[in-house]
Amino acid sequence: MTKTVLYPGTFDPLTAGHVDLIHRASRLFGQVIIGVAANPGKNPMFTLEERVHLCQSVLAEQKIKNCKVLGFSGLVIDFANEVGAHALLRGIRAVSDYEHEFQLAHMNRRLSPGVESVFLLPAEQYVFISSTLVREIATLGGKVGEFVHPIVEKALAGKVVV
Repeated sequence: MTKTVLYPGTFDPLTAGHVDLIHRASRLFGQVIIGVAANPGKNPMFTLEERVHLCQSVLAEQKIKNCKVLGFSGLVIDFANEVGAHALLRGIRAVSDYEHEFQLAHMNRRLSPGVESVFLLPAEQYVFISSTLVREIATLGGKVGEFVHPIVEKALAGKVVV
């Protein structure tokens, strides 16, 4: 049986750290679904459709064959069950991430005991990268090329008026 993992997130924008985790998950699971969350409460820079398109474009260039990108709204665990995910993939960059992810994992297990949580650590060169920091650097006119794919860098430049 092919195991499916759901990697949920806002991906506003997709960073090199996200892509690192997707590459690694694609070697561990038969199918990786990138679940781009609508999450309007976070006031994203990119629309849901733009974020889905950016993820699809970057992953197509990366030639990761066993990945699919889907947008969703609502509870992550409901979406995981809808797409038949066996596990949720979460990245942990620092100890501060662990506490929040620990709570989410236990709540998700309570809501759907059949879906496991799997945690991966990003490669060392990506530990400090976050979508929030990338957006802030781009908004303030800084260069973000080493933190995101060129497709994302171009999309950020189109959104930012400096």
